[in-house]
Amino acid sequence: MPRYTLLVLVLIAASGARVVGAQATGMPSFNAPYRAFQRSELGAVFSFPDGGGTGFEGVYRYASGTLDIGLRGGIVDPGGAGKAVLLAGVEARERVITHTIDFPLDGAIVFGAGAGLVSGGSTLFVPVGLSLGRRVEPQGSTISIVPYVQPTLSFVAGNGRTSAVEFGLGLGADFRLSRVLDARVSGGLGDHPLTGVSIGAVWVH
Repeated sequence: MPRYTLLVLVLIAASGARVVGAQATGMPSFNAPYRAFQRSELGAVFSFPDGGGTGFEGVYRYASGTLDIGLRGGIVDPGGAGKAVLLAGVEARERVITHTIDFPLDGAIVFGAGAGLVSGGSTLFVPVGLSLGRRVEPQGSTISIVPYVQPTLSFVAGNGRTSAVEFGLGLGADFRLSRVLDARVSGGLGDHPLTGVSIGAVWVH
């Protein structure tokens, strides 16, 4: 099952499929393989992409059967004399792997589409990734942690740049601090724009 899922992931991304994902707005914000909520969640994410600048996004996600769908939007200030970029995107996550004795991780496909909008330099992002991780519940603690890794391919196109498929390796952890509050940290290695660091706080319902 894991090998089959990875093959499907690569084929979809390489074809530039227009699907509804992580990094949908070009920020280095990745996703754990689990959803933390029953009905919905609302939060804020600060991102620090490689190359400078600061991004701020509001995020809303809701459940739809086994799929959860997220909307995100905000702004990134590149710093210096650069123009601020408006961010907008939609993303989704579908659980596809449940851990077994032979394979100890849970997994979800995370996919989406979004854009960074600015006069004369807008960019389209169509990412798809496979998030792999496992919830850890330390004995005697009320906090649980989901460390994960998310290899991601993103089709990137826009004004003044050549269309390309970029690769990023996301590393992150979600911290369940209480029944209603999560803290999230993630970062990306690989090709720009999937590199940098993000931190977030999310209220779950």
